Amino acid sequence: MRSKKIYITKDIEGSGPIVGDIEYQHEFYSVNLKNERDIIIWLPPSYNSSFKKYPVLYMHDGQNLFNPQTSFIGHDWKADEVTTYLIKNNLIEEFIIVGINNTAERIEEYNYFTGKGKLYSLFLVSELKNFIDENYRTITGPENTAVMGSSMGGLISFQMLLNYPHIFGKAACMSNSFWVNKGEIFRSLAKYDSNPSDHKIYNDYETAENELIRDNRKMCRALKSIGFETGKNLYCHFAKGGVHSEMDWSRRLHLPLLFLFGKDEKLRADNRKTEIDPSS
Repeated sequence: MRSKKIYITKDIEGSGPIVGDIEYQHEFYSVNLKNERDIIIWLPPSYNSSFKKYPVLYMHDGQNLFNPQTSFIGHDWKADEVTTYLIKNNLIEEFIIVGINNTAERIEEYNYFTGKGKLYSLFLVSELKNFIDENYRTITGPENTAVMGSSMGGLISFQMLLNYPHIFGKAACMSNSFWVNKGEIFRSLAKYDSNPSDHKIYNDYETAENELIRDNRKMCRALKSIGFETGKNLYCHFAKGGVHSEMDWSRRLHLPLLFLFGKDEKLRADNRKTEIDPSS
């Protein structure tokens, strides 16, 4: 069966209103980090008209996800548009997105090898997740809890799955900074003692991200060596061209969403090479 090609119209390129229902938790304080940040909760289409419970995707760099006016480069990930499109076309299950805004200490917080990185991870699993589970209708098991980010956000997403395998069953790691601490992440992987069949990992980079190619390819080989299987619980995607930016991550956001939340295995397989083309 030929791969199905996904398109979103050029209207998505505008700076119109956020698609779907958004709730904000402003100045959410962390006891562990002794700081505060805004939290953005995106609710799936059926949330306010049903009593269902939903999986949750936690995403770093929350201010870059939904609104181009708050995004780092004025181009957001379009997480609301892309997720809504995939849900309405019956390609993925519905889930809640929790966008976690970064702070001025982003570099340290998004690295588990630092003290603040450990505290940020603890904030997410013991403070924020508890709040979300208590105030929203969530399915709380690791098989229904995912984490995603890019660059340093990709690194900390990977680290959270390694260090909290009983919390996160899925991780999407885009354009990862596996080079930090002289590649210490590879030594950390040696300590992974969970069953790979309990986890799913999406890993990618752009071929124009020359400084990231070697380590990301190395990581995919390492994951396979400890039991992860391509197409089953591991998806390594190497996108042609592009740069290290929100624009490029938004263009391929559908890939990790299909892999982690796709309706069934055949559907995920059929759509692995799909494209979302805002200019078509």
